[in-house]
Amino acid sequence: MIKEWIERMKREPWMVAVVVLIAITLWVASGMIGERREKDEALAVTGANAPPTEVQVERLAAQPVERVVSLKGSTAPARTVALKAETTGRVVAVGAPRGSRVGAGSLIARLDEADRLARVSQARATVKQRELEYDGQLKLKPAGYISDAKLAEAQALLETARAELARAELDVARMDIRAPFAGALQDRSVEIGDYVSAGTTVATFVDDRTLIVRGNLAESQATGVKRGLQGVARLASGETVEGTVRYLAPVADEQTRTFAIELEFANREGALPVGVTAEIDLPVDTVMAHRVSPALLTLDDTGVVGVKTVDDADRVVFVPAQVARSSAEGVWLTGLPDPARIITVGQGYVRPGQVVQAAPAAADPAKLAQE
Repeated sequence: MIKEWIERMKREPWMVAVVVLIAITLWVASGMIGERREKDEALAVTGANAPPTEVQVERLAAQPVERVVSLKGSTAPARTVALKAETTGRVVAVGAPRGSRVGAGSLIARLDEADRLARVSQARATVKQRELEYDGQLKLKPAGYISDAKLAEAQALLETARAELARAELDVARMDIRAPFAGALQDRSVEIGDYVSAGTTVATFVDDRTLIVRGNLAESQATGVKRGLQGVARLASGETVEGTVRYLAPVADEQTRTFAIELEFANREGALPVGVTAEIDLPVDTVMAHRVSPALLTLDDTGVVGVKTVDDADRVVFVPAQVARSSAEGVWLTGLPDPARIITVGQGYVRPGQVVQAAPAAADPAKLAQE
């Protein structure tokens, strides 16, 4: 077998080069593997003998703080109605111009009189006639000249005449289309000369003396929020107003899994803008929380926001952040042990479960953490 390979390599010199190349490759690879093994062993020894990472911690005690639910929304009128004609006719006059603020009962539009007054006069005459007929038959009843059926028929005719009079008078009253409450005329869709029928939309009227902020409450925020709760809204235009929760949807939206909510507040002078974005703060309850600097918040491997603390064994523990309230002074977190040893310097160099050497934090941990 060996002699055959030797004879073949003599006949085919290229095979010699292939064998030599394979041998050199194996030799180089064995050296690299040995060197890598030596490095790994050296690192293992160094890591085992290395001292724990030094961090600075601050011992914080929980304090009572008001839990505030914050959400975004936009302002809107408390009421919006479409004013419709209740009778037919031609528009002969219009009242307040579009965009103006008017009181309850102010004229928006007036329809022509047509034969409405004539029908009222006719109905009144018919009522008078039926009253005389009924009174006459009522006087003849004790003498037996009138049957009960005839008397009942006369009374029915009288009531029918009275109903016709009431309808005629109501039709006259419907000539004038007026504001149902104090507010603003958002739009008017008719002008003088337009003919309208019953059910035609004449104008859009809004209640701008009372405004609401509409928003959507997340599932995680719904606990403790209810109707009648007092809240504060900060408008994008700069104003801050106080209001009351007037509506909270009893069922979450199937698409967004959020609850619709409305905060109502007064706008008597009409100075506050409508349709602008706003931020709502709803104080829900009082909880025990720790105040920390936002610079101390970090992310775990799954992207959850939280803080790193040290337990009694000087082992790093990651605690998810449950924000109860945020302000210029910092964020208030619930769910931390009380008291909590929070890492203020070095949290970026340690991992949960790692044993560290904890030292007391400096006087200004927030500033050091930012540095």
